[in-house]
Amino acid sequence: MIHELHAGALRLSVRPDLGGSVAGLWHRETPILRSTEPAALADSREAAMYPLLPYSNRLGYRRFRWKGHDYTTRANVPDSPHSLHGLGWQRPWRVVSSSAIELVLGLDHEGDADWPFAFAARQYFALSAESFSARLQLTNTDALEQPVGLGWHPYFVKRARSRLHVELAGRWDCDATKLPTRRVAQPGIDADLAHLDFNHCFEGWRGPARIRDERFSLQLVSELPYLVVYTPPERDYFCVEPVSHVSNAIHMAEPATHGLVALRPAATLEAAMRLDVAVI
Repeated sequence: MIHELHAGALRLSVRPDLGGSVAGLWHRETPILRSTEPAALADSREAAMYPLLPYSNRLGYRRFRWKGHDYTTRANVPDSPHSLHGLGWQRPWRVVSSSAIELVLGLDHEGDADWPFAFAARQYFALSAESFSARLQLTNTDALEQPVGLGWHPYFVKRARSRLHVELAGRWDCDATKLPTRRVAQPGIDADLAHLDFNHCFEGWRGPARIRDERFSLQLVSELPYLVVYTPPERDYFCVEPVSHVSNAIHMAEPATHGLVALRPAATLEAAMRLDVAVI
């Protein structure tokens, strides 16, 4: 199942059946995000972008306590003691509506070993000649209040002159298993990607994240207050992920102060992002 949006020189390919993921974003033939022709994409972990819900990043040791009850989640990636990125990226989504420049996907979750609470989610994609935007909604269809977070996991192409500029307030340092342990001050990032080695959640994100290389000038915009920045030196990609909460916030003393939302039955949480594209 493949859906493509076209606007000006931009092309967006989406695989609803593969985690509701974006297979690729191109300007003519040049990839903006790490991109695979959609028919060749076999694993959502290789996608250009996928949704994060009902939580972002790692849920520590695949268990949590909520409102006096203990819950577990299933292992969903190899070689990690934690469950990662929620479940939306590993479930097929249905097409609600589509046009040449817009696509709406839906996902109904009844509660299972990956996440014990029921919810209904929607993804909205839109493309213009200058930008790509996405919106996520999650409605609690369970009888119980549940902890919820949202976000996206985009993979950007790392080029010889790729550079990241973003204003921040702090960085969460991690233990050996990538769970956050302490917050340290960090006013921002302004450096070539070749010199960065991050796999951290940052807070106090202010203004757009600016990404520039020899081909494009990009601006990533969202009202979400946190970013996960992943810049593996040995890879030809990097990630700048808008998210609603600190990684593993559910295990912190006050999850709500770190962005996790206690979502009441029938209530909806929403998030949005936009990637503006200018050709250099």
